[in-house]
Amino acid sequence: MSAQPSVLLKRETVAEGTVAFHLLKPAGFEFKPGQAIDLILDDPQLGEDSRVHAFSIVSAPHEDTLTVTTRMRDSAYKRALGRLEPGAGVSIDGPFGSMILHNRASRAACFIAGGIGITPFMSMLRHSFKTESAHQLMLIYSNRRPEDCAFLAELQGYARQHERFKMVATMTDMGKSASTWSGETSLVDGAFLTRVSAALESPIFYVAGPPGLVVAMRAALGAAGIDDDDIRSEDFFGY
Repeated sequence: MSAQPSVLLKRETVAEGTVAFHLLKPAGFEFKPGQAIDLILDDPQLGEDSRVHAFSIVSAPHEDTLTVTTRMRDSAYKRALGRLEPGAGVSIDGPFGSMILHNRASRAACFIAGGIGITPFMSMLRHSFKTESAHQLMLIYSNRRPEDCAFLAELQGYARQHERFKMVATMTDMGKSASTWSGETSLVDGAFLTRVSAALESPIFYVAGPPGLVVAMRAALGAAGIDDDDIRSEDFFGY
């Protein structure tokens, strides 16, 4: 793969400290929901080795733009990304990644996202709703507070509109929130996963989030009796 030129079209805050970057999609660029790209910045303050960062693609293939979303942490790359203004040129390389939705619609899909790990699942969900997929879909989405929860309103809208989709969002540190929340507040563990996913038909589980969460969720699913062949995760792109 070779890098292709693109342009930042706009930026959008989607949660506290979390920003979506909408990019021009190069002509002929194709990808599968759940895949990622390298976003390459041309910033003189960055060294050659620090100009590239991998991000999961948030947008679905049918959308006109490519969108990536990230927590704006204090790193040289993120500071450079934060300095970009609409119209700035960037380059993209990809797509890559193999955590994509299984084809067999008779088996449900259960997505488990921690924080910004929601990004590959947004692409999968948007694509599934656009194509009217027959898959039964569930999202288990863990954040500390509603303020930290990217795309929450969009996901709540999908849950109201699509009977084959259920979302279980949990906020695990409401003592530090200025918002109200009437949903789940439990940590996601084996008992939680077993309880909320019990009605799914032969589910395949997908996990994305911080490395520690991915390890913990794979262990919890294994302890709940889920076969390792039915658990899919990979190094997450987006921090």
